[in-house]
Amino acid sequence: MSGSAAEPTAGFWDHREARMVSRPATGARSPAARAAADRAARAKDAEAFWEPHYAATRAGSGSPNAVLVDVVSELAPGRALDLGCGQGGDSLWLASRGWAVTSVDVSSTAVQRVAAHAGEQGLSERVHVERHDLSVTFPAGTFDLVNAQYFQSPVAMDRAAVLARAAGAVAPGGMLLVVDHASVPPWSWADPDSVFPTARQTLGGIGLDLDVWEVAVAEDRDRQATGPGDQHATVTDTVLALLRRASATA
Repeated sequence: MSGSAAEPTAGFWDHREARMVSRPATGARSPAARAAADRAARAKDAEAFWEPHYAATRAGSGSPNAVLVDVVSELAPGRALDLGCGQGGDSLWLASRGWAVTSVDVSSTAVQRVAAHAGEQGLSERVHVERHDLSVTFPAGTFDLVNAQYFQSPVAMDRAAVLARAAGAVAPGGMLLVVDHASVPPWSWADPDSVFPTARQTLGGIGLDLDVWEVAVAEDRDRQATGPGDQHATVTDTVLALLRRASATA
């Protein structure tokens, strides 16, 4: 048995098998990035990773994710569920357009910030926050939109099972929107050699009945991203937008 400490490992998506695997976190390319990778390797659950992350992070700009704006802008407002809401940019944008939003995150700091921002913007009546570890509990009710933006975690979880439960929360005529990282920017703590599932692999993992669901979008999209120190890079997202047929009962 070696006397040296085991090298930290971090979970990542294996594109070929569409599952979480682990490898040594050697790809992190800055002290802060390596610290995050190490914290992910040692966290016993999602809250143990994400709560310190948000507690140490300044409140964000509140800007919505670009894919959400592009895909959802033409939809009539209704009830929305924002999974892994983070800083709340998507939730606040949806509420500003008339949606009644349930904003969910495992981090108490994150959901408290979303509630505070909603109050500052006069949106408290449209934004309801809940703290959930989605591997354990899930918000009650059905929704016209379930939004899962970058719902990928370095802490192991049964993501397919959570997304299947999310699909079950979509009302007939509603949409499940899943946007994933498909590449790693230079400033990320993630392994630069990480590989990710395609939209079709994610769809297959959820196991939906395509007699009940219509695949509206299943593609990769490039976008410009900004990181710490005003770094810029072109990154790729995987976009999966699924419509539950209005006549669906399953």
